[in-house]
Amino acid sequence: MNPFEKIFNFQIISRLEEAGSLALTSQERSWLKTMLGHPAAAEAFSMETLRKLNSLLEPEASIEVGEIIIEKARSKERQVYHPLLRPLRRIIMENQGIQITYAIKHGGERTDLSGFPHKLEYNMYKREWYLQWYSTRQRSLMSTKLRNILSAEPAPIPAHRIDGLKARIARLLDGLRESACIQVIPVYNAELSRILSTFSCFDKSVAFDEATGIYHITVHYMRDDSEFLLSRIRFLGLRVKITQGEQLKQRMLKSAEMAVGRYGEG
Repeated sequence: MNPFEKIFNFQIISRLEEAGSLALTSQERSWLKTMLGHPAAAEAFSMETLRKLNSLLEPEASIEVGEIIIEKARSKERQVYHPLLRPLRRIIMENQGIQITYAIKHGGERTDLSGFPHKLEYNMYKREWYLQWYSTRQRSLMSTKLRNILSAEPAPIPAHRIDGLKARIARLLDGLRESACIQVIPVYNAELSRILSTFSCFDKSVAFDEATGIYHITVHYMRDDSEFLLSRIRFLGLRVKITQGEQLKQRMLKSAEMAVGRYGEG
Protein backbone atom coordinates (compact mmCIF):
# COMPACT_ATOMS: atom_id res chain seq x y z
CA MET A 1 0.00 0.00 0.00
CA ASN A 2 1.25 3.45 -0.87
CA PRO A 3 2.16 5.01 2.50
CA PHE A 4 0.79 8.36 1.37
CA GLU A 5 -2.68 6.90 1.23
CA LYS A 6 -2.57 6.32 4.95
CA ILE A 7 -1.80 9.91 5.90
CA PHE A 8 -5.05 11.07 4.38
CA ASN A 9 -7.11 8.58 6.25
CA PHE A 10 -10.17 10.36 7.48
CA GLN A 11 -9.70 9.42 11.10
CA ILE A 12 -6.06 10.42 11.26
CA ILE A 13 -6.74 13.85 9.79
CA SER A 14 -9.61 14.36 12.23
CA ARG A 15 -7.54 13.41 15.24
CA LEU A 16 -4.56 15.52 14.25
CA GLU A 17 -6.58 18.62 13.44
CA GLU A 18 -9.16 18.55 16.18
CA ALA A 19 -7.65 16.73 19.13
CA GLY A 20 -4.17 18.15 18.65
CA SER A 21 -2.77 14.66 19.10
CA LEU A 22 0.43 13.34 17.59
CA ALA A 23 1.67 9.85 16.75
CA LEU A 24 3.28 8.38 19.84
CA THR A 25 6.13 6.17 18.73
CA SER A 26 9.36 7.50 17.27
CA GLN A 27 8.83 5.37 14.18
CA GLU A 28 5.39 6.91 13.62
CA ARG A 29 6.77 10.40 14.15
CA SER A 30 9.56 9.77 11.63
CA TRP A 31 7.07 8.32 9.19
CA LEU A 32 4.75 11.32 9.58
CA LYS A 33 7.61 13.77 9.07
CA THR A 34 8.57 11.98 5.86
CA MET A 35 4.97 12.05 4.63
CA LEU A 36 4.72 15.79 5.25
CA GLY A 37 7.39 16.20 2.60
CA HIS A 38 4.98 14.93 -0.06
CA PRO A 39 3.71 17.75 -2.35
CA ALA A 40 0.10 16.86 -1.55
CA ALA A 41 0.63 17.56 2.14
CA ALA A 42 0.37 21.31 1.50
CA GLU A 43 -3.16 20.79 0.16
CA ALA A 44 -4.22 18.16 2.66
CA PHE A 45 -3.64 20.29 5.75
CA SER A 46 -4.38 23.91 6.54
CA MET A 47 -1.31 26.11 6.69
CA GLU A 48 -1.69 26.43 10.45
CA THR A 49 -1.91 22.67 10.97
CA LEU A 50 0.97 21.96 8.62
CA ARG A 51 3.14 24.57 10.33
CA LYS A 52 2.30 23.13 13.74
CA LEU A 53 3.10 19.58 12.67
CA ASN A 54 6.38 20.59 11.08
CA SER A 55 7.29 22.48 14.24
CA LEU A 56 6.49 19.56 16.52
CA LEU A 57 8.34 17.09 14.32
CA GLU A 58 11.39 19.24 13.69
CA PRO A 59 13.65 17.28 16.11
CA GLU A 60 12.66 13.96 14.57
CA ALA A 61 14.72 12.18 11.94
CA SER A 62 12.87 11.60 8.66
CA ILE A 63 12.98 8.30 6.82
CA GLU A 64 15.16 8.92 3.79
CA VAL A 65 13.75 6.16 1.62
CA GLY A 66 14.59 7.85 -1.67
CA GLU A 67 18.24 6.89 -1.45
CA ILE A 68 17.75 3.25 -0.53
CA ILE A 69 14.55 2.25 -2.35
CA ILE A 70 14.00 2.18 -6.08
CA GLU A 71 10.41 1.78 -7.27
CA LYS A 72 9.99 0.01 -10.58
CA ALA A 73 6.80 -0.46 -12.57
CA ARG A 74 4.70 1.25 -9.91
CA SER A 75 1.06 1.87 -10.70
CA LYS A 76 0.02 5.37 -11.65
CA GLU A 77 -0.90 7.48 -8.66
CA ARG A 78 -4.27 8.79 -9.76
CA GLN A 79 -5.46 10.70 -6.75
CA VAL A 80 -3.68 11.11 -3.45
CA TYR A 81 -5.63 14.11 -2.25
CA HIS A 82 -8.63 16.05 -3.51
CA PRO A 83 -9.48 19.67 -2.62
CA LEU A 84 -13.07 18.72 -1.74
CA LEU A 85 -11.96 16.38 1.06
CA ARG A 86 -11.74 19.02 3.75
CA PRO A 87 -15.00 20.93 3.04
CA LEU A 88 -16.93 17.68 2.65
CA ARG A 89 -15.47 16.29 5.85
CA ARG A 90 -16.61 19.44 7.64
CA ILE A 91 -20.13 19.09 6.24
CA ILE A 92 -20.30 15.46 7.39
CA MET A 93 -19.02 16.25 10.88
CA GLU A 94 -21.58 19.04 11.31
CA ASN A 95 -24.47 16.78 10.22
CA GLN A 96 -25.44 19.13 7.43
CA GLY A 97 -27.26 18.36 4.24
CA ILE A 98 -25.65 18.93 0.88
CA GLN A 99 -26.49 20.58 -2.42
CA ILE A 100 -24.45 18.82 -5.06
CA THR A 101 -23.80 19.08 -8.80
CA TYR A 102 -21.80 16.39 -10.55
CA ALA A 103 -20.82 15.29 -14.04
CA ILE A 104 -22.29 12.05 -15.35
CA LYS A 105 -20.46 9.30 -17.21
CA HIS A 106 -21.61 9.92 -20.77
CA GLY A 107 -21.57 13.70 -20.65
CA GLY A 108 -23.78 16.34 -19.13
CA GLU A 109 -24.35 16.93 -15.46
CA ARG A 110 -26.90 16.63 -12.70
CA THR A 111 -27.44 19.92 -10.96
CA ASP A 112 -28.49 21.06 -7.50
CA LEU A 113 -29.39 17.67 -6.08
CA SER A 114 -30.23 17.54 -2.40
CA GLY A 115 -28.89 14.89 -0.10
CA PHE A 116 -27.26 13.89 3.13
CA PRO A 117 -23.53 12.99 3.03
CA HIS A 118 -22.52 9.84 4.87
CA LYS A 119 -18.78 9.37 4.49
CA LEU A 120 -15.72 9.83 2.34
CA GLU A 121 -14.19 6.68 1.01
CA TYR A 122 -10.92 5.85 -0.74
CA ASN A 123 -11.29 2.96 -3.17
CA MET A 124 -8.02 1.03 -3.06
CA TYR A 125 -8.83 -0.87 -6.24
CA LYS A 126 -9.57 2.20 -8.36
CA ARG A 127 -7.32 4.47 -6.32
CA GLU A 128 -9.88 7.26 -6.15
CA TRP A 129 -11.82 9.17 -3.52
CA TYR A 130 -15.60 8.81 -3.38
CA LEU A 131 -18.39 10.59 -1.53
CA GLN A 132 -21.07 8.27 -0.23
CA TRP A 133 -24.33 10.19 0.21
CA TYR A 134 -28.07 9.67 0.41
CA SER A 135 -30.20 11.28 -2.28
CA THR A 136 -33.38 12.60 -0.71
CA ARG A 137 -35.01 12.86 -4.15
CA GLN A 138 -34.22 9.33 -5.35
CA ARG A 139 -34.31 7.88 -1.81
CA SER A 140 -31.21 5.83 -2.55
CA LEU A 141 -27.56 5.62 -1.56
CA MET A 142 -25.18 7.26 -4.01
CA SER A 143 -21.43 6.90 -4.46
CA THR A 144 -19.88 9.73 -6.48
CA LYS A 145 -16.27 10.18 -7.50
CA LEU A 146 -14.87 13.37 -6.08
CA ARG A 147 -13.30 14.22 -9.41
CA ASN A 148 -16.81 14.24 -10.94
CA ILE A 149 -18.25 16.63 -8.37
CA LEU A 150 -18.56 20.12 -9.86
CA SER A 151 -19.88 21.80 -6.71
CA ALA A 152 -20.90 20.75 -3.22
CA GLU A 153 -22.37 23.25 -0.80
CA PRO A 154 -23.74 22.74 2.71
CA ALA A 155 -27.51 22.91 2.96
CA PRO A 156 -29.49 23.22 6.19
CA ILE A 157 -31.46 20.16 7.17
CA PRO A 158 -33.99 19.99 10.04
CA ALA A 159 -32.45 18.45 13.14
CA HIS A 160 -35.37 16.06 13.63
CA ARG A 161 -34.65 14.46 10.23
CA ILE A 162 -31.01 13.63 10.87
CA ASP A 163 -31.50 10.49 12.98
CA GLY A 164 -34.03 9.18 10.48
CA LEU A 165 -31.66 9.72 7.57
CA LYS A 166 -28.79 8.00 9.39
CA ALA A 167 -31.00 5.02 10.21
CA ARG A 168 -32.11 4.84 6.57
CA ILE A 169 -28.48 4.87 5.38
CA ALA A 170 -27.56 2.14 7.89
CA ARG A 171 -30.35 -0.09 6.57
CA LEU A 172 -29.25 0.44 2.98
CA LEU A 173 -25.65 -0.37 3.86
CA ASP A 174 -26.68 -3.55 5.65
CA GLY A 175 -28.33 -4.65 2.43
CA LEU A 176 -25.04 -4.20 0.56
CA ARG A 177 -22.89 -6.06 3.08
CA GLU A 178 -21.65 -9.51 2.11
CA SER A 179 -19.22 -12.07 3.47
CA ALA A 180 -17.01 -14.85 2.16
CA CYS A 181 -15.00 -17.64 3.75
CA ILE A 182 -11.45 -18.14 2.55
CA GLN A 183 -9.48 -21.25 3.44
CA VAL A 184 -5.73 -21.16 3.88
CA ILE A 185 -4.15 -24.18 2.21
CA PRO A 186 -2.36 -25.95 5.14
CA VAL A 187 1.04 -26.11 3.47
CA TYR A 188 1.05 -22.30 3.58
CA ASN A 189 0.03 -21.97 7.24
CA ALA A 190 3.45 -20.54 8.04
CA GLU A 191 2.54 -17.52 5.87
CA LEU A 192 -0.64 -16.77 7.83
CA SER A 193 0.56 -13.32 8.93
CA ARG A 194 1.27 -12.31 5.36
CA ILE A 195 -2.07 -13.69 4.19
CA LEU A 196 -3.95 -11.82 6.91
CA SER A 197 -2.15 -8.58 6.09
CA THR A 198 -3.44 -8.90 2.52
CA PHE A 199 -6.97 -8.62 3.91
CA SER A 200 -6.07 -5.94 6.45
CA CYS A 201 -8.50 -3.38 5.03
CA PHE A 202 -11.50 -5.70 5.50
CA ASP A 203 -13.40 -6.69 8.62
CA LYS A 204 -12.50 -10.31 9.20
CA SER A 205 -12.34 -13.12 11.72
CA VAL A 206 -10.12 -16.21 11.79
CA ALA A 207 -11.00 -19.73 12.93
CA PHE A 208 -8.60 -22.66 13.26
CA ASP A 209 -9.65 -26.31 13.05
CA GLU A 210 -7.18 -28.30 15.14
CA ALA A 211 -8.34 -31.63 13.71
CA THR A 212 -7.53 -30.70 10.12
CA GLY A 213 -4.96 -27.95 10.74
CA ILE A 214 -6.91 -25.59 8.51
CA TYR A 215 -7.41 -21.85 8.98
CA HIS A 216 -10.62 -20.25 7.74
CA ILE A 217 -10.79 -16.48 7.27
CA THR A 218 -14.26 -14.94 7.16
CA VAL A 219 -14.10 -11.62 5.32
CA HIS A 220 -16.92 -9.07 5.49
CA TYR A 221 -17.07 -6.59 2.64
CA MET A 222 -19.34 -4.23 0.77
CA ARG A 223 -20.65 -5.44 -2.58
CA ASP A 224 -18.83 -2.65 -4.41
CA ASP A 225 -15.53 -3.91 -3.00
CA SER A 226 -15.85 -7.43 -4.42
CA GLU A 227 -13.43 -6.78 -7.31
CA PHE A 228 -10.82 -5.45 -4.94
CA LEU A 229 -11.26 -8.49 -2.70
CA LEU A 230 -10.83 -10.73 -5.74
CA SER A 231 -7.63 -8.93 -6.65
CA ARG A 232 -6.31 -9.66 -3.14
CA ILE A 233 -7.23 -13.34 -3.49
CA ARG A 234 -5.58 -13.58 -6.91
CA PHE A 235 -2.48 -11.96 -5.43
CA LEU A 236 -2.23 -14.82 -2.92
CA GLY A 237 -2.44 -17.42 -5.69
CA LEU A 238 -2.23 -21.03 -4.50
CA ARG A 239 -2.15 -20.07 -0.83
CA VAL A 240 -5.90 -19.67 -0.42
CA LYS A 241 -9.21 -20.98 -1.71
CA ILE A 242 -12.69 -19.50 -1.50
CA THR A 243 -15.00 -21.95 0.24
CA GLN A 244 -18.07 -19.74 0.80
CA GLY A 245 -19.19 -16.86 -1.39
CA GLU A 246 -20.78 -18.14 -4.58
CA GLN A 247 -20.33 -14.95 -6.58
CA LEU A 248 -16.63 -14.75 -5.81
CA LYS A 249 -16.17 -18.43 -6.64
CA GLN A 250 -17.88 -17.98 -10.01
CA ARG A 251 -15.72 -14.95 -10.82
CA MET A 252 -12.57 -16.91 -9.99
CA LEU A 253 -13.75 -19.88 -12.05
CA LYS A 254 -14.45 -17.62 -15.03
CA SER A 255 -10.97 -16.08 -14.74
CA ALA A 256 -9.40 -19.55 -14.61
CA GLU A 257 -11.40 -20.73 -17.64
CA MET A 258 -10.34 -17.68 -19.61
CA ALA A 259 -6.70 -18.35 -18.72
CA VAL A 260 -6.97 -22.02 -19.72
CA GLY A 261 -8.72 -21.03 -22.94
CA ARG A 262 -5.88 -18.71 -23.79
CA TYR A 263 -2.92 -20.79 -22.71
CA GLY A 264 -4.20 -24.39 -22.49
CA GLU A 265 -3.39 -27.03 -25.07
CA GLY A 266 -5.83 -28.02 -27.80
